[in-house]
Amino acid sequence: MKKTLIIVTHPDINNSVINKRWLNELEKYPEQFHIHQLHQVYPDQQFDIAAEQKLVEEHDRIIFQFPYYWYHSPALLKKWFDEVLTRGWAYGSASDFKFKGKKVALAVTLGLKEEHLQHGTIFKYTLEELTRPFEALFDYIKADYQPFFAYYGMTFNPTEEWIERSVPLYLDFLESFKSDGADAA
Repeated sequence: MKKTLIIVTHPDINNSVINKRWLNELEKYPEQFHIHQLHQVYPDQQFDIAAEQKLVEEHDRIIFQFPYYWYHSPALLKKWFDEVLTRGWAYGSASDFKFKGKKVALAVTLGLKEEHLQHGTIFKYTLEELTRPFEALFDYIKADYQPFFAYYGMTFNPTEEWIERSVPLYLDFLESFKSDGADAA
């Protein structure tokens, strides 16, 4: 069975509540998950493009895990997309489309409650609508974009119980993400 690559982008993981807790849990399963923390690996934010591309090529399932704020991901993930998804590698008429067929999904945490991100609220849009640019990006590079996982409500004084409730939900999501029969060989 191949591991699932979890690309984590969090500018302050040491002070994170949910993302840090998820990483602590995922580290218990090194045979299942390859955790790749962009801020940790690249504190200077200067990517080794060849190494990043090789890492992608070695995995058939990729999760992009990050806190969702200001209607997007942390800036380092956008920079990763801009620099790693090069013409001729990820897209273009002469491309090998190295993401082609790879299952990809987002795993995001949000400060807002889910009911805040609905039509008719001050925020106007659903999270599905707000993450459509990611879907368009992954479609463009021919990846197999899957439904996202979201855990809402960080700014509403999360309790330890609420934090712990997220862990099995995230693990269930990851289990369903990998269980499509692709590993049977």
